[in-house]
Amino acid sequence: MVGIDRPDVGGSAIDGEAEVSGISLRLIAGLAATAHGSVRSDPARLDVTVDSTAPLRTALRDAVARTRLNHRLVLADAAALAEHARGLHEVFTALERASAAGIVVSGLTGRTATSVRTAAEATGLPLIDVPLDHIATFTTEVLTAILDHQTAVLRRLEDADRALVQIVLAGRSLDDLCEQVVGFLEGAVMVTTTDGRVIARAGSARELEHATGLECFDRTGRLLTENEPMGPRPDGPTANRAAVRIVAGHLDHGVLIAFCSHRRLTVDDVRLLERAATVAALAITKDQAVSAVESKYRAEFLRDALAGRAGSPAEAVAHASSLGWDINRPMVVVVAETDEDDDRSTRDGDEVRFLQQRFARAWTHAVTVRDARSPVMGFSREVVALVGVPPQADTDQVMRVVGEYVRVVRGDGGGGRRSFSAGVSRPFVSVAALPQAYDEALSAVTVGRQMHGDGALTHVDGLGIYRLLALIPDGADLRRFVSESLRELATDESPEYAGLRETLGVLLDTNLNVAETARLLFFHYNTLRYRIGKLEKLLGPFTTDPDLRLTLALALKIHQMRGI
Repeated sequence: MVGIDRPDVGGSAIDGEAEVSGISLRLIAGLAATAHGSVRSDPARLDVTVDSTAPLRTALRDAVARTRLNHRLVLADAAALAEHARGLHEVFTALERASAAGIVVSGLTGRTATSVRTAAEATGLPLIDVPLDHIATFTTEVLTAILDHQTAVLRRLEDADRALVQIVLAGRSLDDLCEQVVGFLEGAVMVTTTDGRVIARAGSARELEHATGLECFDRTGRLLTENEPMGPRPDGPTANRAAVRIVAGHLDHGVLIAFCSHRRLTVDDVRLLERAATVAALAITKDQAVSAVESKYRAEFLRDALAGRAGSPAEAVAHASSLGWDINRPMVVVVAETDEDDDRSTRDGDEVRFLQQRFARAWTHAVTVRDARSPVMGFSREVVALVGVPPQADTDQVMRVVGEYVRVVRGDGGGGRRSFSAGVSRPFVSVAALPQAYDEALSAVTVGRQMHGDGALTHVDGLGIYRLLALIPDGADLRRFVSESLRELATDESPEYAGLRETLGVLLDTNLNVAETARLLFFHYNTLRYRIGKLEKLLGPFTTDPDLRLTLALALKIHQMRGI
């Protein structure tokens, strides 16, 4: 016989293999018992599904041609087995390697019956032996059960199609779609973005609590989409959930995932989820088209307001209110920018735009869930949000509020989330102060990244002297100033230069307090005196020249700025 690679065996799809709808071999074994037959099989093998039957000759031909026999039940009578009387072990081995669901035999007697049982036991292929006078009735019952099951599945899918399409035609939401799917599957259903942010859900409180408590969610409530397999799953700890992609054309819009605490989700459930995902893609595409038109007007107004061109404060407040925004309250401006330089990216333009839109949607979702009347818009390079803060809020209170939004958008960084930095303005209470607040937030995000690197969250009051330094447009001038002021210490040509810069910085910060500097740096007093002498030889008499101290302090600040 020709060798066939043997796959894993079970009742579900393995390694991406498409599982076919059918009835379980356990049910067929029950029908055999009713027909006075016998079953020889490992109990675990009885969970495999059967969707069709095939005579022995056809099954062997397909096995030799390396065609998989998944979900097929092989039928063999005494005459067919007699043709292979001397090679029954090879026959059963070939069927097992081709993943046949099992074999039904009838009319066996004497040595042939013994050989068949021995071959089945040796290969592990489930064997069902039905008396000859009952085989016709048994076969009819099996085919009828398969047909009834598949008819019921098709009827269920048609009912689901009609109900789900009505969701889109009636202009209802993704939450309504999830509610409809729950009606067919029970349990809980969620729609997430591609990186796992939940944007719609439905199900009982108990089922939702069970779902969100699973290990597939991180501490921020993000579904770990990068770890979730799509489609049917094998039996095991994750068999009570299933996920499918929501795809429209070449764009991936997210994931539709179902959970059930009391049963495993079958291939038929996954097929229904796939239908629902198609409808979800239509709903999302429609919403995005409508949103694009609405966003154009919202973005134009917000851009005008940030530039001070939105009319009088009263007119701006009224216009914002007509767009569903409340800007007549204490607020701060938050500007968020991805840390990746899209101008130097290897991604194509469409992918960059898609990623920026996804970043903007993440901010929009995070803000509107907590404050639906706060403006938030994505522009080509940044996302701008006007976030409400408590009256008379100090900087710490403001940063706690904004930090919560940043935490939600950032998540754990998985699922393809891009690193980003954010800048925060001072609070303002009048729309007239909005342009200044926007400039403050822009400065904070730009200088904050230079000060702290990627992923910085910076309030404008935390910039200090860096804010003035960032106003100098030509970085070459700043680098020249650092080089001329710090001389050799502006480089890292010697390992000791970094240590000397640190010593100089602490000395300047402590107003040349040698004892305090020695304590902070854990130096002996004489060691620090030696270092001071070395610094003065390199840089000049900074201990007695206040102007030189100011120059060196500024040069150190500039040296610490990234990208200068």
